[in-house]
Amino acid sequence: MKILKQLGILLLICFLGEGIAKILPISFPGSVISMIVLFGCFMFRLIKPEGLYHVTDFLLQEMAIFFIPSGVGIITVFEIAKNSAAAILIICILSTLLTFASTAYTVKLMMFLQNRQRKQKECKSR
Repeated sequence: MKILKQLGILLLICFLGEGIAKILPISFPGSVISMIVLFGCFMFRLIKPEGLYHVTDFLLQEMAIFFIPSGVGIITVFEIAKNSAAAILIICILSTLLTFASTAYTVKLMMFLQNRQRKQKECKSR
């Protein structure tokens, strides 16, 4: 019963996000709005993250199910994608490298800022 209640809460938030997306004057993904609404619920303590543990744990364990439609979709357009295989491969490699580089430099910047903040605290405490 816990999982059904928690799943109901998540579905309600998803429907709310989709509804907000429909009434917005600009095109915006309902799933992103749903994540923002869920984050807001966590921030304002309307929902405790622990209160969704059972359903989120279940969904994470069964995540492979969510990739089946994507795999079937790729298979159905394989002939079209086959002609663009080189371009798709280049895009995948470049986006992976850009993601890796941006993540590395973000971590480097955050470590620099944390070290600088720590040194400032040490100087003030002397």
